[in-house]
Amino acid sequence: MSDQIVIKGISAKGFHGVLDHEKRDGQTFVVDVVMEVDLAPAGASDDLADTVNYAEVAGDVVGIIEGESLDLIEAVAERIATSVLTRPLVEAVEVVVHKPEAPVGHPFTDVLVRVRRERETPVVVALGSNIGESLETLHHAVVALLGAVDIDAVSPVVETDPVGGPDQPAYLNAVVVGTTSASPRALLRFLHDIEHVHGRTREVRWGPRTLDLDLIQYGDPAFDTDVRTDDTTLTLPHPRAHERAFVLVPWLQADPEATLRVDGGVRRVEDLVAEMDTSGVRPGPEGDLLDDSW
Repeated sequence: MSDQIVIKGISAKGFHGVLDHEKRDGQTFVVDVVMEVDLAPAGASDDLADTVNYAEVAGDVVGIIEGESLDLIEAVAERIATSVLTRPLVEAVEVVVHKPEAPVGHPFTDVLVRVRRERETPVVVALGSNIGESLETLHHAVVALLGAVDIDAVSPVVETDPVGGPDQPAYLNAVVVGTTSASPRALLRFLHDIEHVHGRTREVRWGPRTLDLDLIQYGDPAFDTDVRTDDTTLTLPHPRAHERAFVLVPWLQADPEATLRVDGGVRRVEDLVAEMDTSGVRPGPEGDLLDDSW
């Protein structure tokens, strides 16, 4: 990621330090924040919703500086980095905390701590194919996903009856769970690029396809960290995932503890599967989709 938003010299009085007088009297802290953000959407739309509100970020930084007293500026930097990464568009952040009044005991100009943190967000991606060499296509797609996702588990392949759309062959489906440092929109573009490489077209809704990659969930609803968005380009969580056995059955196989936000509440995928008709989902061809022997 080459695009950045930089805020330098955010200054506020805090009470961080090991010594008693630091916690009693306080001193000035100065913070620099460098956020790695894909700015192309904002550049095209001229819409604040497509970028990061740096005034809000600065306010959060001041709140941390002026907030709970900590012993170490390392801890201050960590809390600021964690706060910045809660913003969905920020893929990585560098935080520098300056302590120019530190009790060093010798002539100096500055003491600073610099940390860099990348987003590590849980994600769920569903894969499907019913045209061509579908099993091989799914394998290549899973391998390609490694370019943006640290994969924790890949479900077994299942064969499923088509849902909606015209008459068409059965699908092969699978689900990948892992983590990513990419923002939701950047990850979605990455998925579309993989689809394009494999000849995916969108001429018929729910029609047959060489490859379908759906971003099902971004974040963890069990900890209320999942991203919820509803716009023309990205809806999270996937609005129909809770109804789709061809998503939930392999997802449960990949992650038996999986949860999904449904109608504002958090449901166990295991319970959703127990409540639905899964007769259209069957074991598919055997084989590890990450196996290099393909």
